[in-house]
Amino acid sequence: MPNPPKPAAKAQHTDGLPSLGVRLRHARKVAGLTLKQVAHTAGCSESLISKLENDAASPSLAMLHRLAMALGSNVSELTSEDWVSAEPVLRAGARQVSRFAKGGKAGYIDLERITHPQKGGLLQADIHLVAPGMVSEVIEHVGEEMGYLIEGTLELTLGGATYRLNAGDSFHFPSNVPHGYRNVGTEVARILWVNTPATF
Repeated sequence: MPNPPKPAAKAQHTDGLPSLGVRLRHARKVAGLTLKQVAHTAGCSESLISKLENDAASPSLAMLHRLAMALGSNVSELTSEDWVSAEPVLRAGARQVSRFAKGGKAGYIDLERITHPQKGGLLQADIHLVAPGMVSEVIEHVGEEMGYLIEGTLELTLGGATYRLNAGDSFHFPSNVPHGYRNVGTEVARILWVNTPATF
């Protein structure tokens, strides 16, 4: 009699940004930059950079983007546990999930990685898990993005325009357009989100 299939492993949830302070400090030193230089480029105080490097504060997603740009890096390099992998397959239920926003008692925005983050990689894809009522920050950066709403209801803002998306709808836009989203439904929205170059 064949053995029953094994249950899928739970996703490895990293509640926050593991070892971010160490990675920020390392990236700054490799780039040969002072706290003042990074703070000036990222548009924040030296005090905040110092707190971030000592894990005494957590940056917003928009701030993380600015820091990555100031350091000549990207968010993926600063936050992922494994930068390079020879294994091309990421199994369902065993992918890294990172929490990028919290709100209220149960609000959150999680990113489930479906591509291996790699230095110099050109493509990145995640599944965004957005709790009802959660709103992302509006960001803009270099690149191009596309997405597909797997389930739920989403309000996508691109520049001055807003679009209501339902499961099965897709989108595509240049990343230099200010963009953000809001879950306007009553269930968790799941969005397959692909962008190039890798920025998260």
